[in-house]
Amino acid sequence: MADRPRDLAERMARRRKAGGKPGATTGDGFLRETFTLPRPAARARAEAFFARYPKAGYMSAVETWRELPGGEIEFTMRRLPSAD
Repeated sequence: MADRPRDLAERMARRRKAGGKPGATTGDGFLRETFTLPRPAARARAEAFFARYPKAGYMSAVETWRELPGGEIEFTMRRLPSAD
């Protein structure tokens, strides 16, 4: 039987809450953290992230980024939970 729109909305809200916590895994197994920082601080944060979680071991990446009207950068870093 088809789900009601309310059932679908509740299911999506539960997923959003689970994936929205810093360090929470999503269905694809990656951990994601979102930051909003001024450009120099954003660059430094991304460099520190890659130093702590190297691309080769953790498949680390800047998943998304955008420049906000005030000049700040909002970006999401992605990595695997552990390097094997």
